[in-house]
Amino acid sequence: MTTLAVVPARGGSKGLPGKNVRPLLGLPLLVHSLRLAALCPEIERTVVSTDSEEIAATAREFGGEVPFMRPRELASDDAPMLPVLQHALSQLDREGSSYELLLLLDPTSPGRLPEDVARAHALLERSPDADGVVAVSEPPFNPFWHAVVERDGLIEPLIADVPVFARRQDVPRVLRVNAALYLFRAEFLRREREAWQNGRHVALEIPDIRAFHIDSEEDFRVAEAVLAAGIVSLPWLD
Repeated sequence: MTTLAVVPARGGSKGLPGKNVRPLLGLPLLVHSLRLAALCPEIERTVVSTDSEEIAATAREFGGEVPFMRPRELASDDAPMLPVLQHALSQLDREGSSYELLLLLDPTSPGRLPEDVARAHALLERSPDADGVVAVSEPPFNPFWHAVVERDGLIEPLIADVPVFARRQDVPRVLRVNAALYLFRAEFLRREREAWQNGRHVALEIPDIRAFHIDSEEDFRVAEAVLAAGIVSLPWLD
């Protein structure tokens, strides 16, 4: 099945200004997604969706394709991702392209590997009733065990009406959506009108150590330290 990879990289980030073009181990952050895509035979084409001329120029400098510019209304802080992906599909549909799968590669999650992309495709192929595959990981923090809210000066469990667990080993395993990758059937994206969460999705589990998501200066420095120490190795940096 033909796969389009979309790298959404808007300008105007407030949490970490300029993060999409900020160098991470010598490469602008968004370029890590381009390098990953180049190593994945499952991907037929990779495009960058941006509203920023600076980001577009950086992407092109490193061999990225920017065939359209994203409208301003799809580049605000509160713009959801679904219409961004639908816009990318509609722009390329006009060219006569009709991709069957869309792989979302957020630049702020550079810890994914080519084998993750391959496993996502294999999972979707084995799940004909699923609309997509979503990357998840098991975090060190389990909300059943640790999460509380404060009411009237006292703490109460965040998740009500569940048994009280005496041992950590008895707590149900919890996974989090980590934004490392999303692989969707393009027809699902074309018809969905509200949110991707409305679909039926299969979980692709990756180690949480590779699931860093960069939204702040602290996030960036943690990811940089993990990569520089060799705790996580990215093949395009070898």
